Amino acid sequence: MHKKFQELLHEYKREVFRSGHDNDNAGEIASECMDVTKDILDEKFEYHFHKLPDADRMEMINMINNYVREAVLPPVVEKIVHRQIIQEKRIDALVHLMETLMETLSAPAN
Repeated sequence: MHKKFQELLHEYKREVFRSGHDNDNAGEIASECMDVTKDILDEKFEYHFHKLPDADRMEMINMINNYVREAVLPPVVEKIVHRQIIQEKRIDALVHLMETLMETLSAPAN
């Protein structure tokens, strides 16, 4: 039984490592990240002013807003989404490990 648990744990560690470091998975994860990032950035977020700003100030605010949306936000969102997808893959591997452990424990002893 102890050997079976060691094998299952080793399989889990191998699966987690492979999901984060395998070149085939890296391409799949990158494309999934880009799809999710694109969906997030396509959302329209607007800031509503409490007082109506003057024209010069509004132009400056629009320039800052455009810069943040086009230059700063995409890499930040992509990094967050990448971490989220890696964590989801780890959780899936952990769920698989737990299911296998429960099946092993519930199996009749030989």
